[in-house]
Amino acid sequence: MGLRRMMVQTFAEKIALELLARDGTSAVWQLHVVAARIYRDGYARAAGVLLEIADAAERELTIGRGSNSIIKIVQ
Repeated sequence: MGLRRMMVQTFAEKIALELLARDGTSAVWQLHVVAARIYRDGYARAAGVLLEIADAAERELTIGRGSNSIIKIVQ
């Protein structure tokens, strides 16, 4: 199962990579801010989705795929 998990990107991971490529590392903070705002407004499930994307972005930055994607787009 671990190998299969590594080969299949989740929806959150795909979105995270796109946001990192477009907005850089600030995307993570922006996701957290928006998640807090919409949670406060009563949209807990939507906030949870945004936090999943933020977590995926942080993982991508940690393992280097996110930063590599950003570098490729800049070049």
